Amino acid sequence: MDQDKLITDIDHIAAIDTHVKAALPIVGYPQPRIRPEGFETFLSTIVGQQISTEAAKSIMQRLYLLLPDMQASSLLALSTRELREAGLSGRKVEYAQGLARAIVDGSLDVEALADMDDREAIQSITAIRGFGIWSAEIYLMFSLQRSDIFPANDLALQVAIQRLKGLDARPSEKQARQAIEHWAPWRSAGSLFLWHFYRGAPT
Repeated sequence: MDQDKLITDIDHIAAIDTHVKAALPIVGYPQPRIRPEGFETFLSTIVGQQISTEAAKSIMQRLYLLLPDMQASSLLALSTRELREAGLSGRKVEYAQGLARAIVDGSLDVEALADMDDREAIQSITAIRGFGIWSAEIYLMFSLQRSDIFPANDLALQVAIQRLKGLDARPSEKQARQAIEHWAPWRSAGSLFLWHFYRGAPT
């Protein structure tokens, strides 16, 4: 999703949602987020779980030194000790090795994900240990560039909906989905707008 499409999709949402229409002149449009498809992005997702962005960057920099080609087969050639010394926890080492094995043995066909519908792609990704629905949805949004994804269990999105729509409480996952259901088929752009609103809206 390039900037032009992102703007067009958000304009479509603003035309049918008065809250977005009112907020858009205040916070403006977000920037697109595009990540490459494949092993590197999946690995960085594992690395970034439950740690700060800066800590994740540091670990990824060390992994780039160990894996200059960023191939799943190359990771399997590394020892657990090497991965731990790069900064991965024991659990994340297991996840990374499991991911690499799944790609090497074909149980996760990364290239085939692009030809699957959203539900099938999410099921394929979440079959890999360490990847929940949120991680799969983020991959679909930023790597596969799917246009109608909304990670409803994302805390920042829930808070953004609460603020945007003046709700008394933060909505549940189900309530969040219902609140922006009418944004289809532009919910990926809507999600980017909500993250942007969360960071930039006056309180």
